[in-house]
Amino acid sequence: MGGMKKLLSRTLKPILLYALLVSVLSIPVYFFIIDFIWVRELDKHHFAIKRKIENRINALNLSDSTIRQTVAILNRTEPGFVLTPIELAGRDSVYSHIRFDTFMQDREQFRSLVTFIRINNRPYRLLIETNMEEIDETILAISAVSLVFFGLLLAGFIVLNRRMSLRIWQPFYVSLKKVKSFHLQQGQPISFEKTEIVEFEELNESLRKLIDGNIATYRQQKEFTENASHELQTPLAIVRSKLDVLLQNEDLTAQQGEQIELANRALARVSRINKNLLLLAKLENHQFADQERIDLSQLVTDQIELFLENVVDQKLEIRQQIQTGIEREGNRILIEMLFTNLLLNAIRHNHANGAIDIRLTANRFLVSNVGSAALHPDALFKRFSTASSKTPGSGLGLAIVQEISNRYGWEISYAFEANRHVFSLAF
Repeated sequence: MGGMKKLLSRTLKPILLYALLVSVLSIPVYFFIIDFIWVRELDKHHFAIKRKIENRINALNLSDSTIRQTVAILNRTEPGFVLTPIELAGRDSVYSHIRFDTFMQDREQFRSLVTFIRINNRPYRLLIETNMEEIDETILAISAVSLVFFGLLLAGFIVLNRRMSLRIWQPFYVSLKKVKSFHLQQGQPISFEKTEIVEFEELNESLRKLIDGNIATYRQQKEFTENASHELQTPLAIVRSKLDVLLQNEDLTAQQGEQIELANRALARVSRINKNLLLLAKLENHQFADQERIDLSQLVTDQIELFLENVVDQKLEIRQQIQTGIEREGNRILIEMLFTNLLLNAIRHNHANGAIDIRLTANRFLVSNVGSAALHPDALFKRFSTASSKTPGSGLGLAIVQEISNRYGWEISYAFEANRHVFSLAF
């Protein structure tokens, strides 16, 4: 799950990136819009000034000499416009330019209007200028405010989104927790909580139907296995007794005896399979309830002694490291069966003159034997999966090991290292 992300982070990231992109693009848009409005308002203001100057001076009814003195005074004292007498009026001109401002002692941008008015029926050229540097300060202020509000929007959106998501997705997490804790072997259906969100309610209903169907199928299969195993016990016993009677017949030829022996071995394998299926059914039904404190060190030692004859017959070597005083709580029958199956598996699937390494520590049991190729870990602990076709067993031994391990919360694993099959039981 290293590369996986939660759904919230996957939806939040593109939204935040989109919001950031819009905020960044909005700054130049603000600039052009404000610049356009600013220039348009300046031009309107300049024409308004033109009309006021023309109307107010003419309304005073001053003489020509007084007007010339007034214009000269205004040109020297009023910044922002210049009134000059001319012989012939021209067309109005509106433009922006940069020049040195003697008052600010710096190069500044100005918006200018060159227009013409008549005072006492004489044409005058009127130049009106307004400093536009304020617009840059306005843009900087707007950009700063936009970034501040974007930060507030981002922080608020993250907090609100997380809180709302946790509340909205709460039914989903409740259902997910129940599904994770569900075990088919227990056979108990899941009761999902009602939710007001249509999609989650549909999901819960679909999961409910799926789980109920699986439970019903599992129960049918388990009942079939139990019934079939019970029903097979008597016929198998009868067939075996009949074969034993035939073997005692003095008129049997050697070939007939060999055929009956082959049939007897096949029947013994079927009996083992039947016995193991019954055992698995009992395990799944939790019929081994008795618990006691078991000395695993002594149990493993006793199991090794029981298999010494098989080891000697196959010319195998056992190398053991058994730590004393290792104890666990459990059912003695099941624990013995678990270690028996692991040891028997190592003996049965070993090479001639091979070695079996057995090690027991405070929290782990290891058993390994010589092998030529790795097995398939995914199928190894499944029912009717055999480790080797050369020494076929019932195909249920490791499945029983897996079932008992799960019962006590232990972990069984397999690895192939240095041409050896290694089974590890962690408890």
